[in-house]
Amino acid sequence: MAEFDLIVIGSGPGGYVAAIRASQLGLKTAIVEREALGGICLNWGCIPTKALLKSGEKYESLSHLKDYGLSAEKVGFDFDAIIQRSRGVAAQMNKGVAFLMKKHKIEVIEGSAKLEKGRDAPKVVIALKAGGSRTVEAKTVMLAVGARAKAIPQIGLEADGDRIWAYREAMAPKKMPASIVVIGSGAIGVEFGSFYRALGVDVTIVEAVDRIMPVEDEEISKAAQKAFEKRGMKFRTGCKVTKVSKGGKGVQVAIEADGKAETLEAEVCISAVGITANTDGIGLEALGVNMDRGHITIDGHCQTNVKGLYAIGDCAGAPWLAHKASHEGIHAAEHIAGFKTPNIHSPIAGCTYAQPQVASVGITEQGAREAKREVKVGRFPFRVNGKAVAAGEIEGFVKTIFDAKTGALIGAHMIGAEVTEMIQGYVTAIAMEATEEEMHGIVYPHPTMSEAMHEASLDAYQRVLHL
Repeated sequence: MAEFDLIVIGSGPGGYVAAIRASQLGLKTAIVEREALGGICLNWGCIPTKALLKSGEKYESLSHLKDYGLSAEKVGFDFDAIIQRSRGVAAQMNKGVAFLMKKHKIEVIEGSAKLEKGRDAPKVVIALKAGGSRTVEAKTVMLAVGARAKAIPQIGLEADGDRIWAYREAMAPKKMPASIVVIGSGAIGVEFGSFYRALGVDVTIVEAVDRIMPVEDEEISKAAQKAFEKRGMKFRTGCKVTKVSKGGKGVQVAIEADGKAETLEAEVCISAVGITANTDGIGLEALGVNMDRGHITIDGHCQTNVKGLYAIGDCAGAPWLAHKASHEGIHAAEHIAGFKTPNIHSPIAGCTYAQPQVASVGITEQGAREAKREVKVGRFPFRVNGKAVAAGEIEGFVKTIFDAKTGALIGAHMIGAEVTEMIQGYVTAIAMEATEEEMHGIVYPHPTMSEAMHEASLDAYQRVLHL
């Protein structure tokens, strides 16, 4: 007889949330974690990086005190204290997850799991952190094993904890470097670049395609680069990295662009070229689990092709976002418990917490054009929004995309202060299949920066009021 109804392997924001929901539904649940509760997100990713970025933002804002009629003397920072604050935030979140596991009577098993063939579902063989091993069986097993930073050893791009960093080293360095080359201009690369630049580090970001933040709307991407360059960040786009080598007191990053070779030098190189799913070494091949380029193949309910085995989050493919993992975890837990849960394909927002912030959901303008969809596009700048002007946060704009035939809101893209908080309004609207009629009829509180969201919707139909 199975010892548990559900065993979740991995306790990141997908795994621990799935375990909580399963427990709420009456399933006897265990969770296996090889490192720290909360996974990469809470311990080395989403949360501690935001602590770093907030410190950088606060420090950078001190140079603009005069704009607010204020002054300060002997302004400075303690780099070690900034790092320690970030680690303290991570520790606090880790304790919070431990509390939730106890509250919901979820057994936490510390160790590394491997799957073997079982009866109702694969058996879970755990090499315990305290020593020895334990084999547990459940009616269902859920993989929430996440991903790790991608390495490209062929060109020398492999974290060494010294001169070549991945996200862990970049979050807890031994000392602050004077200069950094970041390879990759996605959210991770841009956020680290933004943090270090705020503290005065010389930052150059290298991107293989012809623009930064390539998953974002092209107009937003161009505006972001302009804003980052204004802050002193440097970019090399359309560049292929051919070799990363260490020498002297730093690193040399060899790049090629338009047939011309060049070498960039810095004290440290940060690799932000993507992720690799943690699917190796856990027995998937022997079980015959279907894979796609290193990621586990799942259906609309997060089920794999193997009986009793589910997979969620980063290990099951893009988008590689914590909130997507949590959403899948809840859906999978409810499906396991027998619920018919709708809307697994709810729109997923992307957020980048740099200075300025970038947030988006749905289709981009160029994506709509490529799909030959007729669209109506609206824009509204923060420079004429009352709250933004009063707060001194006039950088950026809001962009909306509507289907011209149906009036449905199909995309929204934003750059500016706190847009990562505002984007959820558009996520809800798209999920509820809102049209321009509903978007125009919403009453926004005044004065708020969110009024720009209303104006951008109005602008798509030539009804904008404050431009």
